[in-house]
Amino acid sequence: MELKIGTILTLEPIPTAENLEKYHCKIVDRNDRVIFIDYPVNTLTNKTAYLIDGSQFRVTYSTEDKNSYAFNTQVVGRKVANIPMIMLLLPPEEEIIKIQRREFVRVNTTVDVAVEFEGKYYQFVTEDVSAGGIALNLLNKPVSFQDGDHINLTMVLPYSNGDIQYVKTKALVVRIFDKNKLRLASIQFIDMDDLDKQYIVRFCFERQLMIRRKELNNV
Repeated sequence: MELKIGTILTLEPIPTAENLEKYHCKIVDRNDRVIFIDYPVNTLTNKTAYLIDGSQFRVTYSTEDKNSYAFNTQVVGRKVANIPMIMLLLPPEEEIIKIQRREFVRVNTTVDVAVEFEGKYYQFVTEDVSAGGIALNLLNKPVSFQDGDHINLTMVLPYSNGDIQYVKTKALVVRIFDKNKLRLASIQFIDMDDLDKQYIVRFCFERQLMIRRKELNNV
């Protein structure tokens, strides 16, 4: 996961911008606390971006062995040397998360979900969450939907900075099954827009980070 000089970074604003802005930049210097990057370029407009001190970003990058990693950072200043540079806070190594090779990272976590099916409304919580779907804990409630049915979902995603996002999407009930005395439903999202998908990706990343910190505290 070493961040070497020359590594290409992708920056995504936190909270996620409405227009799905992303920036590419390169590490030009670093020390134990700060990464120095060249001025990033907006991937949509190809224009140079001037990042404001204190603004927060999710950073992703790949290493020479093709593994990908992510971490949260913020702009802490700028420096002029041979080229103008922006300074990003370098987090502790344990807060740099390896991104799984599967398309969507699945995190065991509980969030509130409202389900609408044929005019009936239900309130559940999740067993796990990913940007591709969720496992719903049916709480042993009787439900009218079955395998193969289409439902409407509203998910409540609380973030570590106090923000809350409500993600609404159509979904497919893939399978209802029993596991460890729980009645669960495997749900696949359908036609979710990119912004809502990014909200869930960000939420899963934050929960991964929270789980990692708890594990380290228990060592």
